[in-house]
Amino acid sequence: MAHIAKARGTADPQVRARRRRRRLAVLFVLPALLLLGALVVYPVVFSVGRSLFDARGDRFVGAANYVEMFRDPATLKAVRNSAVWIVVAPTLLTGLGLVLAVLTEKVRWATAFKLVLFLPMAVSFLAAGIIFRLAYEQDPDRGVINAAVVGVHDAFKEPAPYPTARAREGKGLTGRPGGPYTSPGTVRPGGQGLALPLVGIAPGAVPTGARPAAAPAAAGSDGSVTGTVYLDVTPGATGTQGAVDPGEKGLPGVRVEALRDGKVAATATTGPDGSFRLAGLDGSAPYTLRLPASNFAAGYAGVDWLGPALVTPAIIGAYLWVWMGFSMVLIGAGLAAIPRDVLEAARVDGASEGQIFRRVTVPLLAPVLTVVFVTLVINVMKVFDLVYIIAPGPVQEEANVLATRMWLVSFGGGDNQGLGSALSVLLLLLVVPAMIFNIRRFRRGGA
Repeated sequence: MAHIAKARGTADPQVRARRRRRRLAVLFVLPALLLLGALVVYPVVFSVGRSLFDARGDRFVGAANYVEMFRDPATLKAVRNSAVWIVVAPTLLTGLGLVLAVLTEKVRWATAFKLVLFLPMAVSFLAAGIIFRLAYEQDPDRGVINAAVVGVHDAFKEPAPYPTARAREGKGLTGRPGGPYTSPGTVRPGGQGLALPLVGIAPGAVPTGARPAAAPAAAGSDGSVTGTVYLDVTPGATGTQGAVDPGEKGLPGVRVEALRDGKVAATATTGPDGSFRLAGLDGSAPYTLRLPASNFAAGYAGVDWLGPALVTPAIIGAYLWVWMGFSMVLIGAGLAAIPRDVLEAARVDGASEGQIFRRVTVPLLAPVLTVVFVTLVINVMKVFDLVYIIAPGPVQEEANVLATRMWLVSFGGGDNQGLGSALSVLLLLLVVPAMIFNIRRFRRGGA
């Protein structure tokens, strides 16, 4: 009995100590549990319950909101866009992050390069959305991306010299807006030069090399037709319409054609003073002068990045810019942990760098790549800020994902919190499996 009492006396302090440690642990964990319950558990339970009621929350409708969710075309479009995001964005980010992580190991300024690519992570989605909303503007004078696109386009295809010009009505030319414009009658070589007035050109759009318009002169006896294409506008509007007045500018670079029986017989381009000469014509035949539409074609305005067809890829591009550094740094950390003797052994065996990348580096990085990919999938499912800010109002529905659709239905004018809660439950159900997969991999020490 003495031995039993002694054993109990020894065990009781140990038991009491363990109980004190447990109570202390619960005391420290309790604030976190309260916060978790208030910020996570309660909203989830409330959303599930709210999804079973109507828009106002007064009438129980059961699964009606879930049925409506899959009948609504706008919601189905949001589901489709979310699927595109899930497939495209994590795949591109993981692949590009892998390539950049491998390449940065071979450059001298690897740390600075990684820092530059990681900097966008410090920018909020709100700020990134505003930046790319401006960058995607279709007007090349405002959108930097279209400014670059238009610059490259115009380097290979010269733009029309006077896209806004139009003929002075009833004063020498006829035609529809945008051209072509033709002379109202026919002309014969050797006659008096023609004045071809144009208007609708801003003073700043006149080329800097333009000179005062030359008065039309007779062609002479060399079988040619002459004339002047000019801006029929004088300072103070003191001139005579249809006549070359002092102070009016010639329009250089205008293509002029002489037509005979509907076919082009001769062409000329106006000089700095707007004058032209069409030579080599048959002096006995009548000709019609034409300013072709190529002189007045609207300039290339770039790509409509925020139109219905490209708005989702454009927003994904902004997302890639923000998260590229995250993917590269995580994969780079995994790459640094690969044993160098394995790579050196592959090189000694005669493997090329491409073979080492495909057969050694990628298989060894598979756990890291999987975790990065799944983490990005979870993040993509919740994307909201970029879509809501970058997509203009008229195409908002074309760009919607589940998160933006949920907000619009609940608070953005739909005023249907029953359907919005059903969407939030759907979003939660889609995110939870990916989260469980990631947590299990972390517990197994797979990354």
